Amino acid sequence: MKKIFIIAEAGVNHNGSAALAKRLIDAALRSGADAVKFQTFRSEMCVTKSAPKALYQTRTTLKGESQLEMSRKLELSDEDFRVLRDYAAKKGIMFLSTPFDLESVDFLDKLGLKIFKIPSGEIVNLPYLRKVGGLRKKIIMSTGMSDLREVKKALSVLIKSGTAKRDVTVLHCNTEYPTPMKDVNLSAMVTIRKSLGVRVGYSDHTLGIEVPVAAAALGAEVIEKHLTLDRKMKGPDHRASLEPDDFRKMVISIRNIEMALGDGNKRPSPSELKNKNMARKSIVASRPIKKGGVFSEYNITVKRPGTGMSPMRWDKVMGRTAKKDFMEDEAIRL
Repeated sequence: MKKIFIIAEAGVNHNGSAALAKRLIDAALRSGADAVKFQTFRSEMCVTKSAPKALYQTRTTLKGESQLEMSRKLELSDEDFRVLRDYAAKKGIMFLSTPFDLESVDFLDKLGLKIFKIPSGEIVNLPYLRKVGGLRKKIIMSTGMSDLREVKKALSVLIKSGTAKRDVTVLHCNTEYPTPMKDVNLSAMVTIRKSLGVRVGYSDHTLGIEVPVAAAALGAEVIEKHLTLDRKMKGPDHRASLEPDDFRKMVISIRNIEMALGDGNKRPSPSELKNKNMARKSIVASRPIKKGGVFSEYNITVKRPGTGMSPMRWDKVMGRTAKKDFMEDEAIRL
């Protein structure tokens, strides 16, 4: 079985502080995540001066502040990312970051990232897709706000740019923070896999852990969830994130689902074999039977334990002659 790759999306929950980012790496490691992921961007290259904030961002950040002003506060420097990469490596957890502009793609490539994450908002950014696809690395692509046609087109751009299809994992996603349960549409993840023939996963923005766990049961190979140290902190993504204890609970639940799914072969498990004979039944005498007597519904029945003749041989026993005396409840032998 393949292990589900669990990403702790630290994102911008460091609030522009490299020290806080290190604490998020520690929390991701303690929570059992396979990777911790940040966001790399140059605000002026991503956002115009007049761009408004998303509605969910207005609820959790300063009023009257533009998206550009908010983004500037959430940037980390190139040196910060080098330090965080090295810190994650020292701690033994994979370091990832999502680039939001072309310069950031080049920077993260030079930083040595082996996996590139494409955020939902860039799925219709042709120059960006060509740039990332041209790196010929493993790609994880989120698909929030898109339809299947747009996902297919973005996948085609990545492949034409040089990335092998087998190296792309497509994540179903809903870009609302938090996502209402009625809008999750988790079955779309299965549709993506069947329609496009790609590995799939799920990037979650709901408030709980139920949906990521369900995604694991439906065959997600990658699961991403926002992590914060405190949901009450100021910032755009904290309220739709999990705190470390809940993140740990999610990881444990996903790992349990992995084990529970098994390999798909129907057979008795080692743990239940000891109960097999006690739970199954055998053909036994329902009353004393003399040698030469004929077995019939009048003198045989089925009872536990299953250490004798299987009741599946009932028809072969009926009408046969007893070769010995049988006491009541004694297992029948032909």
